[in-house]
Formats: sequence, C-alpha cells, structure tokens
Amino acid sequence: MFAVHLLAFHFTKLKEDQIKKVDRYLYHMRLSDDVLLDVMARFRAEMAKGLGRDTNSTATVKMLPSFVRSLPDGSEKGDFLAVDLGGSQFRALEVKVFNDGKQSSQLESKFYPTPKEVIQGSGTELFSYVADCLLDFMESKNLQHKKLPLGFTFSFPCKQTKLEEGALLAWTKHFKVRGVQGTDVVSSLRKALQKHKDIDVDVLAMVNDTVGTMMTCGYDDPHCEVGLIIGTGTNACYMEEMRHIDLVEGDEGRMCINTEWGAFGDDGALDDLRTEFDRELDLGSLNPGKQLFEKMISSLYLGELVRLILLKMTKEGLLFNGKVSTALLTKDKIEMKHVCAMEKYKEGLSNTKEILTELNLFPSEEDCIAVQHVCTIVSFRSANLCAAALAAILTRLRENKKVLRLRTTVGIDGGLYKTHPQYPKRLHKVVRRLVPNCDVRFLLSQSGSSKGAAMVTAVAYRLAAQRKQIDAVLAPFLLSLDTLREVKNKMRAELEYGLKRETQASATVKMLPTYVCGTPDGTESGKFLALDLGGTNFRVLLVKIRSGRRRSVQMYNKIFAIPLEIMQGTGEELFDHIVQCIADFLEYMGIKGARLPLGFTFSFPCRQASIDKGTLVGWTKGFKATDCEGEDVVDMLREAIRRRNEFDLDIVAVVNDTVGTMMTCGYEDPNCEIGLIAGTGSNVCYMEDMKNIEIVEGNEGKMCINTEWGGFGDNGCIDNIRTKYDKQVDEGSLNAGKQRYEKMTSGMYLGEIVRQILIDLTKQGLLFRGQISESLRKRGIFETKFLSQIESFSRVLQETVRELAPQCDVTFMLSEDGSGKGAALITAVAKRLHNIGRK
Repeated sequence: MFAVHLLAFHFTKLKEDQIKKVDRYLYHMRLSDDVLLDVMARFRAEMAKGLGRDTNSTATVKMLPSFVRSLPDGSEKGDFLAVDLGGSQFRALEVKVFNDGKQSSQLESKFYPTPKEVIQGSGTELFSYVADCLLDFMESKNLQHKKLPLGFTFSFPCKQTKLEEGALLAWTKHFKVRGVQGTDVVSSLRKALQKHKDIDVDVLAMVNDTVGTMMTCGYDDPHCEVGLIIGTGTNACYMEEMRHIDLVEGDEGRMCINTEWGAFGDDGALDDLRTEFDRELDLGSLNPGKQLFEKMISSLYLGELVRLILLKMTKEGLLFNGKVSTALLTKDKIEMKHVCAMEKYKEGLSNTKEILTELNLFPSEEDCIAVQHVCTIVSFRSANLCAAALAAILTRLRENKKVLRLRTTVGIDGGLYKTHPQYPKRLHKVVRRLVPNCDVRFLLSQSGSSKGAAMVTAVAYRLAAQRKQIDAVLAPFLLSLDTLREVKNKMRAELEYGLKRETQASATVKMLPTYVCGTPDGTESGKFLALDLGGTNFRVLLVKIRSGRRRSVQMYNKIFAIPLEIMQGTGEELFDHIVQCIADFLEYMGIKGARLPLGFTFSFPCRQASIDKGTLVGWTKGFKATDCEGEDVVDMLREAIRRRNEFDLDIVAVVNDTVGTMMTCGYEDPNCEIGLIAGTGSNVCYMEDMKNIEIVEGNEGKMCINTEWGGFGDNGCIDNIRTKYDKQVDEGSLNAGKQRYEKMTSGMYLGEIVRQILIDLTKQGLLFRGQISESLRKRGIFETKFLSQIESFSRVLQETVRELAPQCDVTFMLSEDGSGKGAALITAVAKRLHNIGRK
C-alpha cells in the first residue's frame, strides 16, 4: 500500500514538474483576464472601424454586410437546396421546411471531397466541380427535374451588394484558386450550373458559414443573434443595428454582419501577443501576413503550432533526449485530431504516447506529460482569444439594445468546437467571466451551416412573398409623378377659386388674407409678447428685438398644457385658461405691469378683416371649444383679459402659424416668401400680389395669404387618391368630411393611418404572425413620432418639390425658433409700418 502511495506521489510530483517546465517555456501563450479584456477592447475598436464608411478601407476586420435582414419566424415552408464550400469537405443538401406549427424540417445531404488540385486550381475548375457534385446529389435524390431555389454557403470573405451577389475579397484557410478574387462567385456558380441542362436551380442567396450557422440555430431559438465558427477556420457574425452600418443605405432595422475576424491583427494590432511559433507558422502558410487571428485559433493551424513548439523544445534538449525524428521535421505532421486525442481526460496520456511513438520519438513518461500540456496551452489560448472577441460582440449587442443585462443565444459550428474534449467548456467559462452582464446560451448547430443557407433562402422566399402582398396593400399610397402633377393642377385651380370674389365662398382652399403686407427689414426693435396656440401645448413668449449692427432676437418662453377638457369645453373656458397662462408668464418674468405690444399666433382658419381681427372659420386638430366659430378670437382674448382685470395688453396682430414661420425665416433670409407647416396640422402661406386678391381692396404691393389648404379635397376633387385607410381615419375623427388633405399629410393623423394598415396586414397574416395585440387595437397608440423615426420626411418632400417645380430654385429653411417668434416679428413690422403711415 505504501508503495502505491509512493508511486502516486512520484507521478503527481513528476506531472507538476513537467507542467511548470512547459508553463515557463510557453509563458507568452498563457493569457490573463486583464490581457483578454485588452484584446476585447482592441477588437471592439476594430469593429467600429470596419463599420465606418471612412475607415472601412483600412480596417482589418471588414465587418461585411450580409444583406440578411431577418431571422426565421417559423412560417417558412418549401423545398430548398444548399451547397456548402469552405472546409475540408464540400456538401450538398436538400432541406424540406414544414409550416406545421412545430418548426420542423427534414434534411438529406451528401459529402464530397475537396481535392487539392481543385482548391488550388482555376476558378472554372472549382465551380465546375461544385456543379458536378450538385448534379450527382440531385440525381441520387431524383431531383433533377424539379426547379428548386438554392442557397450557397461560401465560407470566405466576400463583399456583398445583394443577398445573391458577392465578390471574393481573399481566399483563406488552404484555398488558393486562381481567377476568382474580385469576381462575383454567385455568377460563376450560375455559369457552371447552366452547362448542365438536366438541372434547373435558382441561386437566391449566398451566405457565409457563420451566417448559415446563426440562421440554422435561429430556426430553433428565436433569441439566436450570433453565429460562430470554430473549425478549419474561425469567424463570427451578429445582428447589427442598421443605423451603425455606414456601408449600406438605410437606418432602420438590423442586418447580419459577417465580421471576418480571422484577419484581426493583420495590421500589427496583436503583434505583442504573437509568439515566435506564430510567426514561423505564418511564414510557412499559403497566405503569409494574413488571417493572423485565425492562425492562432483554428484547427487548420493548431496542430502545426504544437509541432513547431515540440520541435524547438526537442532541439533545446527539453524533450525526447534532444533527438529529432524525420516526422517531427515534417510540416503538418501533427494535426488537430492528434491534439484532441492527446487532451482527452482519461486516455489522453496513453494517446499521447501512441501518437509520439508513431512519429518515431520514443517518449518517456515525462515527455508525454509535457507534450500533453503543450497541447493544452495551445488549445486553451485558442479558446481564450475566441472568447475575448466573442465577448466584444456580446457587449456591442447589449449596448445597442441599451439594456443592463443581455439575454441572447450564440449558434456554434465547427470541428474544433465539436471534437475537442475541453474546448466548449473553456470557451463558455471565459466568455461568462469577461461579460458577467450577459446571459448567454451556446447552441450547437446540429445540421451545420449548410442548412442555414437553405434557411436564408427560405426566409428570402417568405419575405419576397410577404413583400408582394404588402406592396399590393400599399400600392394606392405610391403616387406616380403624373398623379402628383394632377394633384398640383387641382390645387392650383383651388388656389385661384379662393382668390376670386365670385368663387371664394365655394372654394375648399379658402385663401384667407392675413393683412401682413411686409416682411422684416432689419430696423425692427423693442420688446414684444407673443402667444402661440395651435396644438396640445400653448406657449407664451417675451421677444426682445435689437436692430442695427448688433441685430439680434432674444426669446424667453414658457410652455403650458391645454387639457383635453379645455380643448373641447366652452370658448370662455379656453380663453380664460389662455389668460391664466399669460398671467403666470408675466409674473414669472416680472413684467406684469408693462403694457407690451402682442402678437397672437392662432393656428386655425380665420377670416381676417384687418391684421388685428380674425373670425374663426372652424376648429381643426382636435379642438372643439363651443361658441367660438364665427367669433373674433382677438375680441374673445380681450374680453378674457378684462374679466381677469389684472393687466392690459396691446394686441397688434393675429397670425396663423404658417405666417409666423415665414416671418421667422424671413428675418434671416429676405428671399423667404413662403411659410410651410408640416406638423400636428398641415398648411402653407405665401406672399401674393395684391392685384390677384379680389376679396381685398387695393392693387399695390403684396399681402401674405393663408391658404388653409387642409380643406383641399373636401369637395371630393381628390377622392381618387384617398385610400380606404384615409376614409377610416376621417370617419373616426372629430370633424368627419372636413380637412381631408390635412388628414392625409399631417402628423396628427399619419400614425393612425399606419395603425389601420398594420391591423389590415396582421389580419392577412403578413405581420406579427397574424396576432393583433391589445395595444394595436387602441386608437392613437401608433404615434407619428414613431413614423418620423422610420421615414425621412424632409428629404422626400424636398426631392418631390424639385421634380414637380423644376423651374424653381428653392431653398428650404428650417424655422429653428417656431412661429411664436414670427408673431412678435409681425407685431414689430406692423408697428413699424403703422409709424411710417402716421408720419
């Protein structure tokens, strides 16, 4: 018994000594957590560089857009083919996807070798071989007479411009095919397939193996948004926010990015971590100086790394009594399968002795222990580096989502991960240590990345069918230029009717004179009050205007809410509330005793008899206060001020918000003669020649006309472009049948139109798996602010105006200070013109 214990002690001591010896020798390969966090930070910087338009060209991590925008949702169905080129074998598959509520699929495949003469020959030979293998597979499955869509897994860095188009950037791993780099590989495959008249396939998608892996796992787990390959080569992909991808147009949604992280460090970013063995291996590879990160991680290189380390240790007399065998001098004689066998938990040492004996090295027990530990350090470093880069991706995902804790799934494939006995455990452990705020599930791809190519094709098929149906629903909203020209002509006719005395009463576009006959000339000065009423908020402003060389406008304002019960109560209650807000502001500014000139921005259609008199024609935008329509709103304001009996104001002007906007911009640009509001409501004003305004006396000069174009179409003249959704929104509004044009163009209604469309699409099973949520049923839940985050309203507006009015050189100026400042400027201009008139 004592002898057994002595033997166990001797072996333990021997093992410890050998492990310490190897640890000292390979010190630079043992990476601490601090080093890994540093690698993680370096990789994050490279990701940002690769995503930037200006920095991508110099980035080693290319962050290639895959044009895969959606993960499987379980509704995919059909028969699909896939081919997978990129590893030590080529694979052809048939994938049947069932929409049976169980997200089930059936896969049949066949493997083919990738001979050296093919993968290091010409491009024509390579793609002819792929086509021949696919034909053989289809014949074996009796598929040659069917037309089937095909997905192509091509596991090399490609620059894609479409889902089904990609130019090879560079070969990696052991591939070195001539005449392919810089060309579209899908086009090459199609040409090769066309030579076989017996098969008819449609190549719909090209994906990297990482993307294929993510899609395969994503079919089983909807939380999967990362794909990782650790095999012959290594790479990762993940779902990135479109707003961060400068290389692709668009800001909304997400797209899968193929990082091509194998090239990380090609610019020297990892030189401090690369050892003499890494450099020697790189120099002997097919692509020296490239894919340096991959050469530290993937199974194609780890066996050779182990050989180079053992060779040097032997030459230095640290192994095998310093005796080097011919086999140990032979490149690639140690393969990854040998490393995996030597690292097995129980039989690892016996495997090590057997493998070393086959290499004619005649190892001692000490040699076997040392060699096994060399393998452990090399493979552990691989897992550590892979974990650091993966942790960087997970951190980016968490920050993109703005969550404190991320829950996600990483889909994994690759021979190293699948066959190495310790690798998965090491990888998972280090990732969780580096990103403790991420709950990560690691999901092994049971069917490989090839099924993923078929799934990408299936998703593309589903999305194409859905897009076709959605486009049919949205077709009435896609107005042609000819239709828009027709609308333009009808609007011009309505403008003319509104200006003429005999037709103005029946015109839908009322063309209301504002009695604003001048724009700022820079001489205005003084202190003015301004009120701004037109939405759910009411604003009171103090505006200080300075003229001369130090011309400036200073504003102080306070915003007050207009409760719904006030908006839809009595007129007296509304104007009492307004005066209460004015009193609060005057008190707040300490000017309650000052009698200041006041401009009143009142953003509702008024018929004016002078600049300070405005009779309300009708409420819009949700207002419904009683006893106001047909009344002079300035008189109602004056009466409310008298009722309060605390202060007095000199009400000089009542203006529409469009007029206020024009005056605000006109202060900065004297060429401004149009004011446009595209907000809660929609309206425009412009400076018209007096000779054309029949409803006002006088022929000289110009006057600003408030078109009140929101009522355009109330006579049915644009019913041909109103959709069923426009009619639904109109019927549910407070003023059904009125302001039809405004309901098609203004912020108050667009969100509701979208909600009606979403309900319709969901009922047709085209969105949200046919399930209408309780939120979607609520009127007003889809706010226009969401819509403005999706579409570029101003860009479309400006481009369309320039197309419809090509003879006009138009500058669009955003009113930074709103229409309230404009009301003060109108007051100042009115005071200036009044003083000139008196003189």
